[in-house]
Amino acid sequence: MNTRHPTAVVAYEDAPLTRFHLRVGIAGTGGQFSDGFILGIIGIALASASNALGLTPLWVGLLGAATLAGLFAGAVVMGPIADRIGRRHVFAWDMLVFAGLSALQFFVQNPAQLLILRLLLGLVLGADYVVSKSLVTEHAPRRYRGRLMSVLAVAWAAGYVFAYLAGFLLSGTGSDAWRYMLALSALPALLILGLRIGVPEAPLWLAQHGRDAEAAAVVRRHLGDDVRPPAPVPAAPKQGMRALFGPAHRRRTAVGALFYVCQVIPFFALGTFTPQVMGALGVTGKLAAGALYNAFLLAGAVVGLLLIDRVSRRFFLIGTFLLGGGLLAGLTVFADVSPVLAVALFTAFAFVLAAAVNLEFVYPPELFPTALRASGVGVAVAASRLGSAASTFLLPVVADGYGMTTALAGCVVVLLAGALICWAWAPETSADTLTGIDHATGRT
Repeated sequence: MNTRHPTAVVAYEDAPLTRFHLRVGIAGTGGQFSDGFILGIIGIALASASNALGLTPLWVGLLGAATLAGLFAGAVVMGPIADRIGRRHVFAWDMLVFAGLSALQFFVQNPAQLLILRLLLGLVLGADYVVSKSLVTEHAPRRYRGRLMSVLAVAWAAGYVFAYLAGFLLSGTGSDAWRYMLALSALPALLILGLRIGVPEAPLWLAQHGRDAEAAAVVRRHLGDDVRPPAPVPAAPKQGMRALFGPAHRRRTAVGALFYVCQVIPFFALGTFTPQVMGALGVTGKLAAGALYNAFLLAGAVVGLLLIDRVSRRFFLIGTFLLGGGLLAGLTVFADVSPVLAVALFTAFAFVLAAAVNLEFVYPPELFPTALRASGVGVAVAASRLGSAASTFLLPVVADGYGMTTALAGCVVVLLAGALICWAWAPETSADTLTGIDHATGRT
């Protein structure tokens, strides 16, 4: 007699975690590691390339901001395109384009050539931000969504820290050290390429576009017969990016962009100018302090990954804004007491903010329905890049005119504003299903 019981069929978003999900999550890390690396390495590389390329302060500023400008444009442009044509094809091949552009940096002969390449690299990464965050979110089981998306945040932090290490190791290799620093970003992009090729379109996107048979085939092939494909979504009017600012979505669009901006302003301002901040606070071992800061960045990102699904999104958002603001406020008040205390408060701040960065990868994709997810993520990423560009420009200006304490106090105000915005507007999304959001949108 056959006593075997039939296996219970589970909904698509309640599927168990499989090697396929891990592959998609790891594949998504390529762009994030590369972004962290090229943003982290540019300051070190430009200092090394100054004589070889004849860099003036204007060129240094333009080259430093070029990737951020490209990221802004790439995210805004790719969002609506990815919502219309899907995420899979861009996800599969954009890292190959990135690797080629990275390698070309080795051969530049003047700053104009490097500027063009940095802009193009930013465009590619802006596109990858949009498709990676959307695709990994849509493939991830609800129970593991936060942790899978947080892997992308850890990859970004790892790329940023690796840039600091690579710059230190390569700085003594001769007059062409800057060429190796810049071209090195091709390597991680190539290493991740094999994992990306063959990743299918997300069943949620396929169902949203009436391709139910394809959605069912993807689920059956990669998750098995015990997982039920997402149900067909009720027909909804075609929505463009303008819908993000309509009554149904504008609050979520605002909170997605504003929390992101309030996180990246202190993150990039203080991270970019760590040696100057430490020097202004009386710390003499600036290299060691910078290394410690970067180590705490990576540790904070890992701890954030472990916490992301254990606390509510709202608690994580508001709590890290308040804690980070408190630590930075303490730094402004007590920095004169002792350089050791200054380093301790600064690295603790880095730890908290790096943990919070996980939310930049987890939260925006959860705010929007599948039909608008890439567009919504694109707006949030674009806003964040404006914030990071503004902060890296303003911090040295404010510090020079009014002192480093005033610049740090400005960052405290930004963090407290982020807490207030999230308290007032941020919805709780950790228990939401993406399918539920899609069906609710389809009926409106």
